[in-house]
Amino acid sequence: MKKFTIKTVPTSHDDIMKFEANHFITQHISYEFANIEEAKISPLAQQLFHLPFVKQIFISQNFVAINKYDIVGWEDVQNEVSEQIEAYLNSGDLVINAENNTTKKVPVTVYAESTPNPSVQKYVANKKLVLRSLEYKNLDEAIHSPLASALFQFPFVKEVFFDDNYVSITKYDRVEWNDISNEIREFLRSYLEEGKEVVSESETKNINSQVSSEQSEQQVDSLDPISKQIVDIIEEYVKPAVASDGGNIQFQNYDETTQKVEVILQGACSGCPSSTFTLKNGIETMLKEMLPGKISTVEAING
Repeated sequence: MKKFTIKTVPTSHDDIMKFEANHFITQHISYEFANIEEAKISPLAQQLFHLPFVKQIFISQNFVAINKYDIVGWEDVQNEVSEQIEAYLNSGDLVINAENNTTKKVPVTVYAESTPNPSVQKYVANKKLVLRSLEYKNLDEAIHSPLASALFQFPFVKEVFFDDNYVSITKYDRVEWNDISNEIREFLRSYLEEGKEVVSESETKNINSQVSSEQSEQQVDSLDPISKQIVDIIEEYVKPAVASDGGNIQFQNYDETTQKVEVILQGACSGCPSSTFTLKNGIETMLKEMLPGKISTVEAING
């Protein structure tokens, strides 16, 4: 059984707080409730409406957002609400009662973006797909991802990479994107609109999957001081730019003796003709400037 943890995330609206879960709580469908009567399909929302300060509830794939009345401040009640949501999710009770759900399907949009890698195209949805990046090099690795498995049924799909709200697809060179892009986009839109699984519950058993965010934090804590600084720089300055191009970068190793940094490139970045330039003129230069005298070179171990 999944162990849920809840993190409070403030929003730009003072009265609205997000309670973010470490697992999906709905399947690509969002719900908004203005009162306890509207919330009859959600036992969780009905329970929360018994709190006197709750005005509106919004339940999405991995979070619950609550709009409160002005009678209290979030600093006074957010811990109580967080604990209540966490306890409910860990009880295994239904978040949404599908039998009573007459809510219309939420339209899904998917659009294609080109990437610096001519073999990779990025397909962006208006729904979160995964809570952490996942890469599949072949059909055998995709055993725990129904969507990746379905994509590998297309003869031109070589690799699949998921992150946040997009999927980057690597094609074989025998076809052109102009001939297949619309077919992939329409397939993804239809698949997601039907609420099908992107990854299965047993995905965590996949040995090719990345470690969870909690494990990642534990690993970072065990690193030497220079490695921790490298990870921080990559997370803050490099990852957002790489993600916008449909890829991902992970810190792998730092050798204090040789001052060599090793990273893993995924998605559109893996095998990209411009990845060497990006490494040498982007990441390597940045690390050398921000950690003077500590970095000699940056290499991609799977680039």
